Amino acid sequence: MKISMQQLLNQSKDYVMIVFGLFLCAFSFAAFVIPENVVTGGVTGIATIIYYASGRTINIAIPNYIINVILLVAAYKVVGRQFVIRTIFGATVFSIFLGILCPIFKEPFVEQQSFMNIIIGAVLCGVGLGITFSHGGSSGGTDVIAAMVNKYSNVSFGRMMLYCDMLIITSSYFLFHNIDATLFGYVFLVINSVAADMAISRRVQGVQFLIFSEQWLDIANAINNEAHRGCTLVHGTGWYSKRDVKILLVVCRKYESVTVQRIIKRIDPQAFISMAPTNSVFGQGFDEMKVRLQKYEPKMSDENNDVQTK
Repeated sequence: MKISMQQLLNQSKDYVMIVFGLFLCAFSFAAFVIPENVVTGGVTGIATIIYYASGRTINIAIPNYIINVILLVAAYKVVGRQFVIRTIFGATVFSIFLGILCPIFKEPFVEQQSFMNIIIGAVLCGVGLGITFSHGGSSGGTDVIAAMVNKYSNVSFGRMMLYCDMLIITSSYFLFHNIDATLFGYVFLVINSVAADMAISRRVQGVQFLIFSEQWLDIANAINNEAHRGCTLVHGTGWYSKRDVKILLVVCRKYESVTVQRIIKRIDPQAFISMAPTNSVFGQGFDEMKVRLQKYEPKMSDENNDVQTK
């Protein structure tokens, strides 16, 4: 099967954004979190525990990568081949960045401001994870577990990370008996989860357009060919003019809305447009509904009615 140039460009863009997101994650850990001796959760948290327990003699990237490989082998059948390939890529890139950056930052990025370091690190890491996950990638670890659960339920990615990582942070207290570092770990976890959810929802949020224009045919063709989104033609009547009007209904991602607006302005600057955000969009070209259908079980009264009818 041949891959079109557009598909190749989209895949290349995905990998570039995944690398950028992973760099943000690695930088946040190396510059803000690890120098503060804080365990944050996830595979990186486990690797950090090993790193501290070894007296900082083991490169943190090594246990991080090994644990990720073990998790991926276990999750292969659930998350699928493509996700595993991208996660192996992500875990490798993240471990390389972590291995390079950690020796550079021996001291906290902001001196004598532990709480500020944790907040900045959590926000950067959350945004990085959100960018990575939105483009189909993963840094591994609890991202893999979150992706598995998110595939079959409506539990958000950030919330699932929160549940998985709390256990690791709590366990760090029993190993090092440092209540301050443990509390900082919880602060990081909450802010990181919120930032990850915000970064993801910003990308997947939908926008609905109602477009009123006499040049509706040109606008519809341009949206199909340039924005690669479908249009629905709705027939209406202008009550003031008593004339028949054509209305275009278009639903797209929030980040695609600028492209749609530019198309409309280029073709018909006088077009009347109604634009409204949508919390969720399900169906072809968007997200799949993650609800379980309840199995119908006939009541006794229904069965009795059937018998009486017969």
